[in-house]
Amino acid sequence: MGADLRLSRRRLLGAGGCLLVALVGPRGGVRAQNAARVLATDQVDGFLAIGRDGGVTIYSGKVDLGTGGRAAWRQIVAEELDLDPARIVLVEGDTALTPDQGPTAGSNGIPVGGMQFRRAAATARAALLKLAAAKLGVAEAGLTMAGGVVGAKDSPARVGFGDLLDGKAFDLKLDPQAPLKKPADYRIVGKAFARPDLPGKLTGQHVYVHDFKVPGMLHGRVIRPPTVGARLLSVDAASVAGIPGVQVVRIENFLAVAAPREWHAVRAARDLKAQWSNAATLTGSDKVFDTMRAAKVAREEVLSSRGDAAAKLAAADKVLAATYQWPLQSHASLGPSCAVAEVTAERATIWTASQATHKYRGVFARFLNLPPAGVRMIYLDGAGCYGMNGHDDAAADAALMSRALGKPVRVQWMREDEHGWDPKGPAQLLDVRGAVDAQGKIAAWETEAWLPVNTPNLPGVTLLGPDDAGLSQVKGQSSGLTHLNADPPYAIADMRALIHWIEGSALRTSNLRAPGKIGNVLAVECFTDELAAAAKADPLAFRLNALSQARGQEVLRRMGARMGWVARPSPAAIDPNVAVLKGRGLAYCHYKQRENFVAIGMEVEVERASGAIRVTRVVCAHDCGQIVNPDGVLAQVEGNILQTISRTLFEETTFDTGRVTSTDWASYPILTFLDAPKLEIELIDRPTEPPLGAGEAAAAPVAAAIGNAVFDATGLRLRTVPFTPARMKAALAGRV
Repeated sequence: MGADLRLSRRRLLGAGGCLLVALVGPRGGVRAQNAARVLATDQVDGFLAIGRDGGVTIYSGKVDLGTGGRAAWRQIVAEELDLDPARIVLVEGDTALTPDQGPTAGSNGIPVGGMQFRRAAATARAALLKLAAAKLGVAEAGLTMAGGVVGAKDSPARVGFGDLLDGKAFDLKLDPQAPLKKPADYRIVGKAFARPDLPGKLTGQHVYVHDFKVPGMLHGRVIRPPTVGARLLSVDAASVAGIPGVQVVRIENFLAVAAPREWHAVRAARDLKAQWSNAATLTGSDKVFDTMRAAKVAREEVLSSRGDAAAKLAAADKVLAATYQWPLQSHASLGPSCAVAEVTAERATIWTASQATHKYRGVFARFLNLPPAGVRMIYLDGAGCYGMNGHDDAAADAALMSRALGKPVRVQWMREDEHGWDPKGPAQLLDVRGAVDAQGKIAAWETEAWLPVNTPNLPGVTLLGPDDAGLSQVKGQSSGLTHLNADPPYAIADMRALIHWIEGSALRTSNLRAPGKIGNVLAVECFTDELAAAAKADPLAFRLNALSQARGQEVLRRMGARMGWVARPSPAAIDPNVAVLKGRGLAYCHYKQRENFVAIGMEVEVERASGAIRVTRVVCAHDCGQIVNPDGVLAQVEGNILQTISRTLFEETTFDTGRVTSTDWASYPILTFLDAPKLEIELIDRPTEPPLGAGEAAAAPVAAAIGNAVFDATGLRLRTVPFTPARMKAALAGRV
């Protein structure tokens, strides 16, 4: 029989407590644990432990989202300690066992997390050599290290890591002066190393959060309101009384069902009768950009300024102007979000696919009325997201339900939940103006962008469940550094880029891979092509002439050479009689104007009759500084390109005045295998330069390269993403 566990906020919060969570190691693989683990990021012991058997465990607050960190982090530590990377055990994303290295975001898993590991391993190496010198009676200069053993160069004397430490901690701060291996001596870093998680994933043995179970666990489903902003008026628990084991949970506007069997929970969520208020709080997706332009400006920010762009444009003989529009988009994770929570009055353990377990620990503690030390977040792999999709919401849903029911609860969203309620990548609106001089160079440039107000810390995203339940949590949006790359990377004497940070967004927003940079580079690089066309210049030569950075010039030249680029202005000569138009285009990005250098060339086909655009070939030259694992970087670059082709050609969140309407794969299509182009990637390894990460940068120039290739093929500019067949067909018919 269904039970109505309607809870007041006071009753839920009154159940809070103050007992510290017990430190229990994650399932399998950790060689040595200590209930009083050091978690400080300035301590070797925060990152590294050596067991009595000599086995090495590394502890990462960063997590591997499919980006290859599990291989690269092992390689970095193994290089400094002269170990086989396969012998290293990794613990990741567990707030009880790993240091807080910040969220896994911004491609900083290697540049930040990996370099902390490198420094910790170098400090550990120096300490092990010192201990071995004392134990063996040999000067440190006379020692070698290999395979977890320190030996004398001129005698058989040797001692293992485990015997040197004898189960003790290092008790050392990271030493910024500890000598690092020279890149010329690398044997592991810079070489391909297989991802240790792939065999299990390929054979179905890998445990995703969706597969994770704990004894006595219930399956939960949350019933979201029919429209955004609707309030829950009444619930008829008796309507699901006939479904075995179902319990109904209501906390203000938070409504959910749970049952021992998942199918019973699915049925109950479908059949539960509830009455909601009417709400029509949205503008409709067709009015997104008009609403943005008219929105209240919270503040303005000059991103970049040189000379006097306004005066130079006012004096120019011909000024070009264009508006580019990037839509709201879903993360569109193939597997709906999932989490497991076990919450009592004293403690909470949350198994989650969150990219920010340490940051969300305080958020969960707040709405569960627990001390932060009483909340433990443990990372498990989920469906790919590259930003905050519904994972953290599902974790909050599970925590609320577990607290209410007194049992562990697993919550998995349905497809309509994932597409309908995940935080969206924000919409962007950019006006660009510019002119070329008599020499065919960029004379002046202005960018004016409208972006949702930015809160960079991930917990700024409002979690649905606690918000519906009326519980305290961090409020606000989090969309990442969406303004970066809204200014051109070229040497322009008179240039200004202005950001209007506007209040509100049509839908809840969060980080989505390369947040903001793809839309910004679309505007900048497509408009650069517009200026090149006005100057009747070859697009590649036009950029090379305007670019002062040698590394930027190199990726452009390498891309051009690999592509077989033939210098000529765009567009190509267009034959009015052919059914399929073909073109080539390119785009360049210096990511965030301080990180990776990426150049991408595209070849596309445009079908006249349908307006369908197909990318047939992609050539990319990619410079991310030092490469730790070339296989990992290659996979990331390929993934960036394919995902962004999908976002450019197909993806747009649509909604009416009440709710999201693109809630399945028919209304929110993505790239298929048949749509995938030929990829040619040229990686530039710079072992003596800092690593810059590869999780985002290659995405940034993709949309612009497609737009420029379409212009080359058709002589027409598409400036609103996605470049759908309908939009292309309308342009070909002269309706745009």
